Amino acid sequence: MMTSSLFDLTGRTLWIFGGAGYLGQQAVRVLDELNAEVVCIDLPGKADAFIESAGLSERVTGASLDVGKTGEVLEWIRSRSLPDGAAFLTTPISGTRMADLTPEELNRYNEIGLTSLFCAVREVGQGMVERGSGGSLVLCSSMYGQVAPDPSAYPPPMPPNALHYGMQKAAINQMMRYMAVMWGPHQVRCNAVAPGPFPHPEMQRMNPDFIERLAAKVPMGRIGKQHEVAGALAFLLSEASSYVNGHNLVVDGGWTAW
Repeated sequence: MMTSSLFDLTGRTLWIFGGAGYLGQQAVRVLDELNAEVVCIDLPGKADAFIESAGLSERVTGASLDVGKTGEVLEWIRSRSLPDGAAFLTTPISGTRMADLTPEELNRYNEIGLTSLFCAVREVGQGMVERGSGGSLVLCSSMYGQVAPDPSAYPPPMPPNALHYGMQKAAINQMMRYMAVMWGPHQVRCNAVAPGPFPHPEMQRMNPDFIERLAAKVPMGRIGKQHEVAGALAFLLSEASSYVNGHNLVVDGGWTAW
């Protein structure tokens, strides 16, 4: 195989759940540049607004879905031809401190971030198995699926990264490995990408001191830039990673290497 064709996504259909989010946007742009047929999936109106403003090619289309509404997501998946690959980048956000976390909030958070995710990934992955032509699935983990947050990076009144966020990401790592083993014989690969730290621009603008503390904990001495997850996603969704399965690809500037 020619090296130039390893990342060529011409003729491949890819679904990007959370494609209009901060990290998802750049992934959609890169996949479009690699000639993929991309479906950018996000909350109602969000994907279409991003596509319209970003000047993407006609290969990129939008879809409105709330991943927390499992029945609607499954109905949408079943009504379409399955893609060659899919990335699941949605993550519910909560800054609730551990001492204030109620059982109800924890259950709801996990329902959206784990149960709904599992149902969607299983629907796509099992469909790929039954189709018989393989595929690539990428889940979204985090550095905090491997290590705990350092409280010193979050001085009061800022709450540390939430306990239930890390719990969810650690569970996603295991779900990814399990699916990789079960579907591997059918050439359906399942991997994860673990970003961090990639604070949103609004957070960067409002909390420059916090950003400096995060950067000081990274061996590279800086936070991640928006485009720096896109390459990892393109790799995992392309033939360049055709023998990569059950792997959590960490994109954290070395945060977890200390």
